[in-house]
Amino acid sequence: MSVELTIEDGVAVITILRPEVRNAVDRETALGVEAAVKQVNADSAVRCAVITGAGGNFCAGMDLKAFLRGEVVRLPGTGFAGVTQADLQKPFIAAVEGYALAGGFEIMLACDMVVASSAAKFGLTEVKRGLVANAGGLVRLPRQMPVKLASEFVLTGEIFPVERLAAAGLVNRVVPEGEALAEAVKLARTIAVNGPMAVAVSRRVLNESLEWPEAELFERQYVITAPVFASEDAREGAAAFAEKRTPVWKGC
Repeated sequence: MSVELTIEDGVAVITILRPEVRNAVDRETALGVEAAVKQVNADSAVRCAVITGAGGNFCAGMDLKAFLRGEVVRLPGTGFAGVTQADLQKPFIAAVEGYALAGGFEIMLACDMVVASSAAKFGLTEVKRGLVANAGGLVRLPRQMPVKLASEFVLTGEIFPVERLAAAGLVNRVVPEGEALAEAVKLARTIAVNGPMAVAVSRRVLNESLEWPEAELFERQYVITAPVFASEDAREGAAAFAEKRTPVWKGC
């Protein structure tokens, strides 16, 4: 088994279990992550997900030995490792220890948030292997950091410390080494207790509005968000606040 999925208190944790190769992705791993993501999407009890790697590293990207064997790790419809082009229907948080390189970096870019240890190291190293970062690095990175910084990451293939990414806004929280997963789960639980419909709609607008014309921002936003204000959860949230109790969400 190269991938483990656990679910507790509304939070799913997907762990890549190939520590002997810094969690590099072969075909079995890609299929395992894809299956775990589909289960997270389908399970209404899951409100937020964390993806991480075992043994002190996040993911070193594609397993080059598997590549030479002809294994396909970019899956139809879901992309590299079954996740970089997947329809992630819940918030995803990357918990990064050690190396997040090449495709591992691109898995991180596909997530909504990142918690990283102070010893984490990041790089789009594809050009050093005669490859290109086409699992998200080339198209997501310049949307998530200034293009001149993105150019340095993409074109040099160098490895950078976590401070460089945090300064560019790519990392939400930096924690002591060994604590990334615990902090990511803590952050996920903060999200999981909120209204599921409100979180889903808010996340959709956050992501989709980046491509909207400025003149249409509020009109398009209203169409998507108006049902939230008419929902049972909106009334429950207000009632729970007034009654000083924990809300019981129905997701509608």
